[in-house]
Parts: sequence; C-alpha cells; structure tokens
Amino acid sequence: MQSTATAQSPESVVATSTFVEIAPRELQARVARGELVLIDVREPDEHARERIASARLLPLSRFNADTAASWVSPGQGVAFHCRGGRRSLDACRMAASLAARGIVVHNMTGGIDAWKKDALPVELDTKVSGISIMRQVQIVVGVLALTGSALAWFVDPRFVAIPAFLGAGLTFAGATGTCALASILGVMPWNRAAGGAKSCSTGTCG
Repeated sequence: MQSTATAQSPESVVATSTFVEIAPRELQARVARGELVLIDVREPDEHARERIASARLLPLSRFNADTAASWVSPGQGVAFHCRGGRRSLDACRMAASLAARGIVVHNMTGGIDAWKKDALPVELDTKVSGISIMRQVQIVVGVLALTGSALAWFVDPRFVAIPAFLGAGLTFAGATGTCALASILGVMPWNRAAGGAKSCSTGTCG
C-alpha cells in the first residue's frame, strides 16, 4: 500500500512502509542541498563506465547497510540507484534497518536510465566496456552451455560434461558470492578500466 508524501510533489516522491520513491530531478535537487547521500548499487564496472558524479558506490552483490549508514551525516537521508530501479529496490529492503537510526531511505525511480531521460548529467568513460561483467558472464556461460549441449547431442554424449561443469560453477558462485569467470573477465583489456571489478551480481540486471 502506498501513500503520497506530504512534503513533496506527489509526482516526484511516494512513500512506502520502509522507503520513499523519488524522481530523478527531485533527487538531484535534494542531493545538491545536502539533504540526501546518493549511493549507486550497480557493479563496479557499470559505475566505472557511466555514473552520476555525486554517487558513491556500494554494489548490491556485497551490500552492507552499516556501510551505507557510515556515509550519512546527522539529518541526512540516503538514496539508492541502479540502472533501471530493480536492484535499488532490493537495496532499500536490505537497508530497512536504517529507519531505526532515523535515516530515511529513498529509491530513485527508474534508475540511471530515468536520470538520463530527464537530461540530467552523467560522467562517461568510453574506455570501459558497455557490457557489464555480469552480462559478459551470462553471455559466455550461455554460449558454452549451448555449444556443449549441441556437441553432446550431435557428436559425443560425453560433451555433456561442459554444461554440467558450468552448472556446478554457477552453483558455487551463488553459494559463495565469488565467480571465477567474472574474475577472469575483469582483467581482460576491455574491462581493466573498471578497476578490477570481480564480483558477480546476485540480483537481476535491471
């Protein structure tokens, strides 16, 4: 159930039980006034390629509410953003405990995609690959799984070991929060400018 916040325009800010939805332009103004700390919960390679200048980085894959709280001064709130708004929603839920500390949590509606649609400024580094490491992992795993399955069907059933190995690797990555393939891709020439990002996001790519 949602209700309109009384202090802001109903089109720009909407309150929920644990966090507040806020539109990009309203967020920009409140960050400029020092009322909110903006935190980017995308992965490091995504942040390195394209970012909002005032945003600090705290990837959802290793999110810690205490870290977010340490960046907030008395009287300030915190706002999370990602690419399209889904990962930042997860961050808001994970940061629900901040309300007990008097910190109001905000989610930037639509993420950095909505920010750009409003013609708000971003910093861009074209030396960093436009395809995030998480998506690169998905592409590589998908191609290898399809190739292994085709070889097992048409050439030799023993090639089923390829998709089986990939499945085991994904299970290990999900259980431990580490991803060897992401680590390898992170040091490739087209990703080096991303600062050695080696984590696999555990959420969706929105």
